[in-house]
Amino acid sequence: MNILPLENYDMSVERGYLCRFNADQIEFSDVMEHVSDVAMSLPQILPTGRVREILRARLPETDLAAFLSNCSDAQARLAMVHYSFMVQSYVWGEPDAPTTLPKCLAVPMVAIADHLGQQPLLPYSSYVLDNWARFEKDKPIALDNIYMRQHFLGGQDEAWFVLIHVAIEAQAGSALALMGPIVECVEQDDLDGAQRHLENMAEIWAKINAIFDRMPERCDPYIYFERVRPYIHGWRDNPALPNGIIYEGTRFGSKAQAFRGQTGSQSSIVPAMDALLGIGHAADPLKEYLDQLHIYRPTEHRRFIDDVRARSRLRGFVENSGHRGLADAYNANVQAISDFRTRHLEYAASYINKQGKTAAGNDTDVGTGGTPFMKYLKKHRDETKANLVKV
Repeated sequence: MNILPLENYDMSVERGYLCRFNADQIEFSDVMEHVSDVAMSLPQILPTGRVREILRARLPETDLAAFLSNCSDAQARLAMVHYSFMVQSYVWGEPDAPTTLPKCLAVPMVAIADHLGQQPLLPYSSYVLDNWARFEKDKPIALDNIYMRQHFLGGQDEAWFVLIHVAIEAQAGSALALMGPIVECVEQDDLDGAQRHLENMAEIWAKINAIFDRMPERCDPYIYFERVRPYIHGWRDNPALPNGIIYEGTRFGSKAQAFRGQTGSQSSIVPAMDALLGIGHAADPLKEYLDQLHIYRPTEHRRFIDDVRARSRLRGFVENSGHRGLADAYNANVQAISDFRTRHLEYAASYINKQGKTAAGNDTDVGTGGTPFMKYLKKHRDETKANLVKV
């Protein structure tokens, strides 16, 4: 089958993988209206140091069955945003991590995650893709026109960290839209068409990398490490929760569950580029980790990556073409992805690895996904650069 138009994968040219609904216009009623109010007050609750007590007191014990049977997809996804932020706050909002999530959080969290086909903690989709809005709806999704909706502590650094990702995701939409046409050009042996699309894609990636370069403008490394990063960790390969967490009252029973934390590696942009360009990773713990992250993405976005990977023969097409212009256009995109990963590595060093070690669970050597990230990011970058072709 062909790679379908983006809307078939819950994507769009204008927004890429970002939600296609306007999150600030989605309303709740009854129990979810109350839950939403509690979640949105996290910036006021967390500084008390009593977040667990307050959430247990304010949240009803509900399975949300009635809500999920009648809600829209947008409502379900925003419920996921609210509950996943509260779950993370409950776990990481006090000095010692708990080993059990109470029913008032665990039962609805698992129900919503099951409904959406995701894992029951904060995913990248809830942190970034569904967690933004525009000030002016008729203007672009750009850094001067967007804001973060659900916060942990709040503040410029937390918002800027998320909004840089939102702006990147929006910019990437036009690059993702070129993937189907590129695959079709390869199938039709259209060298000039493939070159033209790849050149356009490389220009888009220059804009993406320019946005990424702006991270330090309003997100300070120290504040990120001490006030932003602690709340987005998971509980797999995390020394603060070596056995994971028990989700009280859920289908998991009394068995503790270990899930990986929110990480930019859950974004589907670069994996789709890897799939298109034929960039592979060696069979080692890094590849195993990347494969594990696939289930943390929204189901339709996974399907898009899988379809691109299954259909793209671009790399072999370029290598066998003997066409210098096509090879240069292909290499420009490989280099752009390498540059993106290099910048990610540099940020990981300055924002995490060079910061002083703090409480267990926020280690400078372990990523929010639970991996030795410096080693893995270097390997990502090096494997990408190794895919430059010679014609």
